Amino acid sequence: FVPAVIAVALVSLVGWMAAGEGFSFALARAIAVLLISCPCVLGLATPIAIMVGTGRGARLGILCKSAGALEALSRVDTVVFDKTGTLTEGEPRVVAVLPEEGMDADALVEMAAALEQGSEHPVGKAVYEHARLLNLPVRAVADLSVVPGRGIAGTVDGVPYAVGNSGFMQDKGISWKEDESRLREFMRQGASPLYVGRGGCPAGVIMVADSLKPDSRAAVDSLKRMNLRVVMLTGDNAATARHMAGELHIDEVVSDVLPDEKASHVMKMEERGDKVAMVGDGVNDAPALACARVGISMKSGTELAMESSDIVLMKSNPAGVAEAVQLGRTTLLIIRQNLFWAFFYNIIGIPLAAGCLYPAFGLTLNPMIAAGAMSLSSLCVVFNSLRLRGFTPRLGSLGK
Repeated sequence: FVPAVIAVALVSLVGWMAAGEGFSFALARAIAVLLISCPCVLGLATPIAIMVGTGRGARLGILCKSAGALEALSRVDTVVFDKTGTLTEGEPRVVAVLPEEGMDADALVEMAAALEQGSEHPVGKAVYEHARLLNLPVRAVADLSVVPGRGIAGTVDGVPYAVGNSGFMQDKGISWKEDESRLREFMRQGASPLYVGRGGCPAGVIMVADSLKPDSRAAVDSLKRMNLRVVMLTGDNAATARHMAGELHIDEVVSDVLPDEKASHVMKMEERGDKVAMVGDGVNDAPALACARVGISMKSGTELAMESSDIVLMKSNPAGVAEAVQLGRTTLLIIRQNLFWAFFYNIIGIPLAAGCLYPAFGLTLNPMIAAGAMSLSSLCVVFNSLRLRGFTPRLGSLGK
């Protein structure tokens, strides 16, 4: 832009002198071109809108960790949600204990709690807390081994136990009758089965359910109204995942995902051309947050998740995702308006300053007026950007 303007100014100077005008007239036209086309307005168009937008986001509880995050968010076309702790409360509870024949329900919970004591996984914590509510003793466990995202095994009183998902149990050579109506009924209601094996045989199933956050469905609906594709990524089995997706009006769900597979799913989406915003809050979400176009984490999430993300929602409300996208799109609209007026102003102002209308209409532009017009254009960009301070998300603020 700058070399082009300098060239126009030199052409104006030489052209008017060649046309027989005096040096002072030609020099005034060249100076007017340089003044009215000062690129301040172009330099202000994007950064001031980003600055005001990120400031407004902070007031709404949307913390943007980089200037480019808000602009990148406005361009996403796919939002991928982790389920636990993001769309749900992240505090699962035991809703049913289904022991096998000859096995006591309290004994089943007692053995599972022995293995899950000290677990950081929400489901493991739910089982342990349920045992405490029943005032069951916590047994000592030996030979403990953990397979992240699949299950845990150990020995209690000399008897080997295993607790985990169906795949983990199959690896242990333990199988269940998946067509049992009582099990399928709980799964259709959104509960996840936690299988317990004893001595290489089925001991029972503990059904664990997590409730949805109040604003999850409204947040998903709002994102879909913005023509965004919404995907739920979860380690739950297919039946539970489909139930949750139906409750949330999510059309696409990827179930039975291991913790270390989330990032690969996001990368595949990016490789096929999707612009992905990943929303998560756990340690196992961190790689996916880092490789997505935009990573969004909850304030209630782990430090690693917040460190890996580009945007942090200061309140654990999924509605903040829709609000952040709305803010990003509004910010990008303001940037485009700023750039339009900047270029429109230069397209009109430069020919006028160069004296293109002088031969036909006798119109010229005094250099002092050109300087004032340049300053006025910068003020227009600033005031247009400040309109973002009044941005109000349609879904309501995070504090609600």
